[in-house]
Amino acid sequence: MNINNNIKKILIDEKTLEKRIEEIAKEINEDYYDKNPVMICLLKGSISYFAHLCEKISIPLEYEFLRASSYHGATSSGQIKLLHVPTIPLKNRHIIIVEDIIDTGLTLSAIKKVMLEMAPASLEITTLLDKPSRRLTSEINPKYVGFTIPDEFVVGFGLDYNEEYRNLPYIGILDEAVYKKN
Repeated sequence: MNINNNIKKILIDEKTLEKRIEEIAKEINEDYYDKNPVMICLLKGSISYFAHLCEKISIPLEYEFLRASSYHGATSSGQIKLLHVPTIPLKNRHIIIVEDIIDTGLTLSAIKKVMLEMAPASLEITTLLDKPSRRLTSEINPKYVGFTIPDEFVVGFGLDYNEEYRNLPYIGILDEAVYKKN
C-alpha cells in the first residue's frame, strides 16, 4: 500500500513548509536573541516541525519534550492526558511550546495551564498549523503561526491518523473514505 494514494489533496508542499519554518525561526532568533529559550516539543505530532524549526534557530536554546493526548482516531475525546512532563526546571525561563496543529485548543489550554504553574518568565506558542474555525477556547493565541488552514483532516509532516502518515514530507488532506470507515 502506498500511503500517498490516500491523500485527497496536497495542502502545503515541502518547499512552502521549509520557507515558512525558516521565517518563523528568524522571528524567534530576533525575539529571543538574549533569552536562551526552552523549546518544548509536544510529542508525537510536533517532532517534524520541532526538528526543522530548531535546526534553523541560531541562538542558544534548550530542548524539552511533553506528551499529552486527547485524540483517538480522527476525533478528540475531550479528556486530556499528560503522559510526560518536562524534567528541567522552567521557573523564570522563556518557554516556547512547539505544536503541530491547534484545533479546538483544549489540549493546548490544559498544557498551558500546567506550564504557567511552573512560573516561567514568559510563555509563547508556535504552531505549524492553526484551525481557528474549530477553536473552543479563547485562551490560545499562538504568537508564531505557520499556516491557517480550513477545517479538513490533515496528515503528514508529523501529523497522523492512527499513527500512520506522519512520514509524509508535506501536509495533505486525508481522503474521508480512510477515516470514515472506522
